[in-house]
Amino acid sequence: MYKKHLTLLLSIFLISCSKPSSYDIEVPLTSEVEKLIQHSKEFDRQVLSYDTPGGAIHFAIGFGIANSIMVEGKEGNIIIDASDSVFEAEKIYSLFSKKNSNPIKAIIYTHNHGDHTFGTAFYVNNQDERPQIIAHEDTDFYVQRIMGILNPIITERSNRMFGTLLSEEDLINVGIGPSLNVAKSPTGYIRPDVIFNDNLELNIAGIKIELFHAPGETNDQLFVWLPDHKALLPGDNVYKTFPNLYTIRGTTHRDVIGWVNSIDHMKTFDAEFLFPSHTKPIIGKEEIKEILTIYRDAIQYIHDQTIRLMNEGLYPDQIAELIKLPEHIAKSPYLYEFYGTVRWSVKSIFNGYLGWFNGNPSELDPLSRKERAIRISKLAGGDQMLLEQLYSAVKKEDMQWALELSDHLITLDYFVDEVKDLRKKALIYEGSRSSNPNKRNYFLTSALELNEDFESNILIERTEELLEQISIDTLFNVLSVRFNPELTNEELTACFDFSSGITKNIDIRNDVAVVSDIKKKECDLYIKTDEIEFKKILVGFESPVSSLASGKIEVIGGSTLFLKFLSMFR
Repeated sequence: MYKKHLTLLLSIFLISCSKPSSYDIEVPLTSEVEKLIQHSKEFDRQVLSYDTPGGAIHFAIGFGIANSIMVEGKEGNIIIDASDSVFEAEKIYSLFSKKNSNPIKAIIYTHNHGDHTFGTAFYVNNQDERPQIIAHEDTDFYVQRIMGILNPIITERSNRMFGTLLSEEDLINVGIGPSLNVAKSPTGYIRPDVIFNDNLELNIAGIKIELFHAPGETNDQLFVWLPDHKALLPGDNVYKTFPNLYTIRGTTHRDVIGWVNSIDHMKTFDAEFLFPSHTKPIIGKEEIKEILTIYRDAIQYIHDQTIRLMNEGLYPDQIAELIKLPEHIAKSPYLYEFYGTVRWSVKSIFNGYLGWFNGNPSELDPLSRKERAIRISKLAGGDQMLLEQLYSAVKKEDMQWALELSDHLITLDYFVDEVKDLRKKALIYEGSRSSNPNKRNYFLTSALELNEDFESNILIERTEELLEQISIDTLFNVLSVRFNPELTNEELTACFDFSSGITKNIDIRNDVAVVSDIKKKECDLYIKTDEIEFKKILVGFESPVSSLASGKIEVIGGSTLFLKFLSMFR
């Protein structure tokens, strides 16, 4: 496997363009990329078993991005994190059941991310007794948001960051796991039925469990403490790479000091076993303490030094250039930048405290992208000269500058096909040299997207089972942000009466779609149907015309107006 990657990287040549072959540039194999290749050993697919003071714990690694963990109990077992797909969950359980085949009594989500939650349906559908599904009270909110209003953009950026569209040869790993398998099977997310706020103590199948809210990589993050087992399960707040204090796929601001405090809380439990949701377990009190300490100190260092330089008036890009981890910390394998990076973290911390404005008055209301491109072109002596500068940058392997020059030319629509070829060259070069999988995969996928025959895929497959887990509130929020005011200048009120007893209204006014729950007396449209039927229409499983004809949807106010209403949300 590793020999394959080495051969690949040694032989990569950038895509040729219309200029002479001297512009073809070999991508050098760097020592940092070699480290990333070696890092793949961290995800050798296997189930590791541990005899703890409280009983056996089984640890599945390499089956997706996230690990899945099974704790044996007297009357059944518990799963912590269900993997990223139903297919992977099935593979994992086939090995778990050889260790202990007792029924699964509960599934605990350490947080909302799909690589921890999307395999759950396998366990729910393949045993008679439905396991309890336990999570923080905010977990479902974040899942609904990702599957709802943010689904298109998060899907696109996740495809790039995780390299889901790359060939097996181009994908080394994703830093915290081998690969993301969400798109390889139906999404098996099941909404939790046991939730808590700050902490929760349970006894399930004879297993004592303590759950604690631990903001960090996500706001809903929790960690699991098994007192009898002396085992700590930190979720995504600790893993064997520099933490993702910001993720380039897009996220809400991550509470960096909250992350530090969460690790401090974990340190109070004197754990003998640490089972992270990514990368391999850590065994031994002293080693666990040492790693937790250096990990939280690295996070605090980046936070504190960013704030210090912010207060000196430096801009985020200046701060990102200046801050480096202290050498004695940076050499820890738990802080290699195989997932998060110091530079991205600095920028996120700045934005979290001060917002997007960096303080430079020239950047408060800058020229438009188009106007800036026009002026850069004039400075270069015209579009043709700007194109020659792009060729020159690629020839000199000045690839970041090449990317920025190509931005201007593409904005100007000048020799688009030629510019795209050069841009692809720069993206492949920069991506192949990067030892950060997020950057590497994002760049290589962006290059792939420039191919004329490029076809994307849906990261989250929509199924009827998934629709049942998406709340009607989520879908009406989606309607609100999908409303296109350019498609109508009418005002109208549509009222929905669902068989579940839920009432929803949408008022089209002032170029917004206003969602409400209060039952209205006057409606231009009155729609009566089942929640699942309307969900099917919204995602394209059912034709609204067919639903009207079959009587699955009843409309007062006219079918034509109803169809026109639906057409506004595109």
